[in-house]
Amino acid sequence: MSYKIVVDSCCELPEQYKKDERFQFVPLGLEVGDYQIMDDENFNQSEFLAKVAAYPKCPKSSCPSPEKYMEAYQTEAENVFVITLSSHLSGSYNSAVLGKNIYHEQYGSKNICVFDSESASCGETQYALKAMELQEQGLSFEETIRELEAFREKMKTYFILDNLETLRKNGRLTGVKAMVVSTLNIKPIMMGDHGVIVQKSQAIGVKKAMAKLAEILATEVEDSKSRTLMITHCNCQERAEYMKKLLLEKTDFKDVIIMDTAGVSSMYANDGGVIVTA
Repeated sequence: MSYKIVVDSCCELPEQYKKDERFQFVPLGLEVGDYQIMDDENFNQSEFLAKVAAYPKCPKSSCPSPEKYMEAYQTEAENVFVITLSSHLSGSYNSAVLGKNIYHEQYGSKNICVFDSESASCGETQYALKAMELQEQGLSFEETIRELEAFREKMKTYFILDNLETLRKNGRLTGVKAMVVSTLNIKPIMMGDHGVIVQKSQAIGVKKAMAKLAEILATEVEDSKSRTLMITHCNCQERAEYMKKLLLEKTDFKDVIIMDTAGVSSMYANDGGVIVTA
């Protein structure tokens, strides 16, 4: 059966899939004071980061409307899989569900699965590529959903950021009971717990934090030989490569993908942030 994978713009895709007709992006909006843009193919990371650095308040994002999602479902593809940001971090999931309901009311029955990634950035990428893999293997709509749900139970999302202020000011750190003092150069190692951000550990300095993250991931990720390691970075390719090196010294993933963050991920990760999923 034919299929379409719809993702919100917090999902980074490897270059070879960005214009693949099996995928469709639904962009979020970005706002830095009077500077307002859509998180689409025209996103300019360096310009955006400069605007954020110069803005004294907190940048914001806005989720796609249900109508935008509904438009994405108007495809000849028989199966539609929708991968969104964690519902704890954005209204994107709720909009996608509303869009599905509106579609059914106007056009009738269609196989549409709205999947809460309980993650972000390359976490969404993991599910999007997994859905593609399962559909290419010929699994049914229902079988693909079951496999994605099982995959979600095992997948891990971790990140290290130089700057947590955007997450904190936008109320995305409710699962963190106590924040460390940034002036001491203590870097928290954060992770997603069913879509909620929690602090897993901490270390002094970014390099020690990345080394500790590698130890944690090597211990917690099951069956790395059958899994793909994904790393997204915000304007820090060298850190991402170093993170890859540390992880491959301890694990044996079947593949490694490194990507730069798009708009929403850049807003929350800030300059220098690294996100790891497996």
